Amino acid sequence: MDDYLTVFREMISLRGLTDHTLISYCTYIRAYLDYLSSVLCKSPEDVSWAELRDFVRWLQRSRNLSDRTINHAISQLRFFTLYVLHKPWDDTQLPMRRFDEYLPFVPSRQEVAALIEAMPDLKLKAMTALMYSSGLRIGELCHLRYEDIERKNMRIHIRHGKNRSDRYAILSTNALDILTQYWFAFGKPMGWLFPKQWDSSRPIDTFFLSRHIHAVERSLGWPERITCHSLRHAFGTHLYEDGTDLLTIKALLGHKSLNSTTIYVHLAGNGIGKAVSPFDHPATGRCS
Repeated sequence: MDDYLTVFREMISLRGLTDHTLISYCTYIRAYLDYLSSVLCKSPEDVSWAELRDFVRWLQRSRNLSDRTINHAISQLRFFTLYVLHKPWDDTQLPMRRFDEYLPFVPSRQEVAALIEAMPDLKLKAMTALMYSSGLRIGELCHLRYEDIERKNMRIHIRHGKNRSDRYAILSTNALDILTQYWFAFGKPMGWLFPKQWDSSRPIDTFFLSRHIHAVERSLGWPERITCHSLRHAFGTHLYEDGTDLLTIKALLGHKSLNSTTIYVHLAGNGIGKAVSPFDHPATGRCS
């Protein structure tokens, strides 16, 4: 089965997909190949649609996966079938799951300020301040380089974001002050802006900040609700509350579709919650 996984990796590389996608896609294909070896004792070419559906049910049951995660697994199986086995894929045989969508938690401005202030050192404080003030993804933050901070234009150059496109993000004056303090205090890094502690040739791990955010929440007596992506959502929500239009927010966040940006209409305090029903308009009158 190792040969199939090798071809799978090669096809992902040939498609030009990112290293993050490679790691993500290999997760359930490796489980699938193990399942074929240990349970079905079949090669992938000989697996029926019924057996493929059985695997998906087994995967969800054994790992207690959400329907959203199962859809990721199905996408990986589709890629494997098309690009490794060179067989057609039939969406009617293994359809995507429907799943419930929930609004994410968004910390208030006061909570964000308290979180940043409580960070135990300047490196963590600078990372948190940049993530919130510029709406960065955690991967974008960790892969910032010294030259990406354009102080003259007060913007940050984001290279190869999630959608494989460059963009410019806002550089906050307050965040720049904290970043400058960090830069001098931590040896003036000229490559990766936030290098690994013991290997400056590599960027800091993406889990580094998450771990400390939860530690600060505990120290403040808060429930552990804030994630790195919560800060990105807070950026978009607070911009919308301040009157920034959705197209501008879309560009600043690097969303591929405006559909991803419209969530801030729901999350903002002056969004849907401030709309007045037409039945309450004076011209409608009051029913007796």
